[in-house]
Amino acid sequence: MAETKTATKAKPKTGSKTTRKTQRAAAKPADAIKLLKADHREVEGYFKNYEKLEDEAEKKALAERICLALTVHTQIEEEIFYPAAREGIDDDDLLDEAEVEHASAKQLIAEIRAMEPGEPLYDAKVTVLGEYVSHHVEEEESEMFPEARDSDLDLKALGVQLAERKAALMAEAGQ
Repeated sequence: MAETKTATKAKPKTGSKTTRKTQRAAAKPADAIKLLKADHREVEGYFKNYEKLEDEAEKKALAERICLALTVHTQIEEEIFYPAAREGIDDDDLLDEAEVEHASAKQLIAEIRAMEPGEPLYDAKVTVLGEYVSHHVEEEESEMFPEARDSDLDLKALGVQLAERKAALMAEAGQ
């Protein structure tokens, strides 16, 4: 008896590349620190690409991508990771500083979103936002994350929560 193979159709890709990547991450979550570090690398790449751009439409699109990524990232940290870290590590000063840094970034994001490339200070604001983010990432990765890793925090469970919330926020944003 001859075997018949049924052809399997590949599912058509739906949504943006970022949405599919976020959905895969939510389906197979990393621990919280790996997820947050992946976000950091993604945004660092965006800032490097921005520096090379000259076309105003491309600058606007990438600046919006940067703003969305940072808005979602800060929200999941503030809603999920920081409260857990406050319980798990004994370093309120570090967490307080991180929240103040987030507030500064949010202010710049609002200013950038209210502007257009070519306006005075637009590129400077994107550059300064990148510098703020770079400083913030350095502190998180060299101080906060090692303390969280050494704590009793369930980083896998936090990773699941972060990934699910990130996916929901990206979906709300149409990504």
